[in-house]
Amino acid sequence: MPKKQTGVSKFFSFIAWLTGVIVSLSVGFGMIGGTLKLPVWLGGTIVASIAGWIVILTTALGAILAVLNSK
Repeated sequence: MPKKQTGVSKFFSFIAWLTGVIVSLSVGFGMIGGTLKLPVWLGGTIVASIAGWIVILTTALGAILAVLNSK
């Protein structure tokens, strides 16, 4: 049986989850905006932009599913 989480462990789990969401969104928007780039031999700006949108969409979907699953 899994252990029940205490208030403190729930808080730290939430902080870790929120940090992951913020970092993922930052990386995604950085790739779309051109701040984070890929070398030309990996596809350059176009591939970075597409990958950025994929990161943003999957992060948003994951966050929505996590909120819906927590109830």
